[in-house]
Amino acid sequence: MDETLNPKQLSKEGQSAYKRGDHQAAARAFVAASQAYAALDDALNAAELANNASVAYLQAGDAQAALQILDGTAEVFRLADDVRRQAMAIGNQAAALEALGRLDEAIDAYQQSADLLKQAGEDQLRLNVMQTLSVLQMRTGRQLEALASMKVGLDGVEKLSVKQRLIQKLLNVPFQMMDK
Repeated sequence: MDETLNPKQLSKEGQSAYKRGDHQAAARAFVAASQAYAALDDALNAAELANNASVAYLQAGDAQAALQILDGTAEVFRLADDVRRQAMAIGNQAAALEALGRLDEAIDAYQQSADLLKQAGEDQLRLNVMQTLSVLQMRTGRQLEALASMKVGLDGVEKLSVKQRLIQKLLNVPFQMMDK
C-alpha cells in the first residue's frame, strides 16, 4: 500500500479489498484512511473510516481490533448530532462485543443502537438490529425478551414483507394471551 495516498484513495483501496474478500487489507486501508483524515482534523470522516475498519476486522475474525478501532467514534457522531451514524457505531461495537463473547455488554449496545435508530427514523435498520438483539437474547436464555424485541422491531416498520407480517401475527398471539 502506498503510504502517500490521500484519504479518499485509501478509502477506495479499502472498499476494493473488501469487495474481493481481503478483509485484512481492507481494514489496513481503512485504518490508514482514518488516520489520514484525523491528521487533516476531519473527525467525522476519520470516525466513519474507523467504523469501516471495524467491519472489515470483524469479517477477518479479529474482534478485538474491531472493538479497539471504534474507541470514541460514537462520541464523535454524537457531538456532530449525527444520530444515525452514532447508532451504527454503537451497533458495530455491539457486534464486536458479541464476537468477543461479552454478550451482556453486546445486548446493552444493541439496545442503545436500536433506540438511536428509532430516534433517527431508521425503521428498517432498527428492525435489523432488533432481530440481531432478539437472537442474542434467545441464545442467552432470555426468551421473553427475545420475543418482545422481535415484536417491537416489527411493530416499528411501516411496510413489512409477507414473511415479516406472518411473524408479526405469530408474535402477537403470546402477548394477547398475557393480556387476558
